[in-house]
Amino acid sequence: MPLVEPSLLEILACPACHAPLREEAAEAELVCTSDTCGLAYPVRDEIPVLLVDEARRPA
Repeated sequence: MPLVEPSLLEILACPACHAPLREEAAEAELVCTSDTCGLAYPVRDEIPVLLVDEARRPA
């Protein structure tokens, strides 16, 4: 089951660099697709938390 609706994922972008996001279902996160940014934003209760202060940099 997707974390967010596919139509919503199409329009979401990374708040830091404006690159598209992809789902990482195992971690319940949306991850920036940019090579230079790569921030991961949590999805809580099916709501993406797109705040740079809440994001983590994946290892």
